[in-house]
Amino acid sequence: MSVAKNISNGKVTVQSFRKMKEKGQKISMLTAYDYTMAKLVDQAGIDAILVGDSAGNVMAGYETTLSVSLDEIIYHAKSVRRAVKNALLVVDMPFGTCSGDPIASLHNAIKIMRETGAEALKIEGGEELLPDISKIIVAGIPVMGHLGLMPQSVHKYGGFGLRAKSDMEAQKLKADAKLLEQAGCFAVTLEKIPAALAEEIASSLTIPVIGIGAGQKVDGQVLVIHDMLGLNQDFLPKFVRSYAKLGETVTKAVSEYITDVKNSDFPSASESYERPAQEAV
Repeated sequence: MSVAKNISNGKVTVQSFRKMKEKGQKISMLTAYDYTMAKLVDQAGIDAILVGDSAGNVMAGYETTLSVSLDEIIYHAKSVRRAVKNALLVVDMPFGTCSGDPIASLHNAIKIMRETGAEALKIEGGEELLPDISKIIVAGIPVMGHLGLMPQSVHKYGGFGLRAKSDMEAQKLKADAKLLEQAGCFAVTLEKIPAALAEEIASSLTIPVIGIGAGQKVDGQVLVIHDMLGLNQDFLPKFVRSYAKLGETVTKAVSEYITDVKNSDFPSASESYERPAQEAV
């Protein structure tokens, strides 16, 4: 089995992201929330791993990401950190931990970085959160912005629909992206917006634009690992491509295990231990 190498052919840093954009090299990014999965993803050669607040959906069963606490994201990030050797490790700031109080936001950002060993944070929001984001960046913490559909604002939007459909919202999104670049963000994620708008923004910025439901003409892509591997068997957005059907594989394997246990076919003699023979006195 061939294994792709990350573009940096070694440890990926925030500086690697800018170099990738300059060279026209696409950036690959996936989420991970635990040691085992993160180790597999890192070994496969991914450029960046995001410990997303989507952990609340796929790991804890929350309906939205709003219930994810600071302690929960730290727990997941610490687990992932132990596995990751080469990928850039980015961690989401959960809902309410960066929300209009720059000093409190900086305190939360420092706590995540100090306790997890993360190398960057991802923050949802544009102009309204610029003082918080700027404060964090000035403190020496790399920040990836997040615009478009922002799951932490789902109730404000009234759902998870396509964003920036109107000219007014599209203009604000473009302005916010430029402000994030000027504030010092090393990259921006654009979620669920028209592909042509995402292309326009990516071409106007010197920092990389990572898309999720933002079309092909951006600088990289990110997906939730459970969606990409077919582990999530609920509704999937249009922008998700499943590269495996592991949900079906797991269900089939568990069913076979249950049958073998019920029929006393597991464990077999070869899977059992015998008492060692006594040594002669």
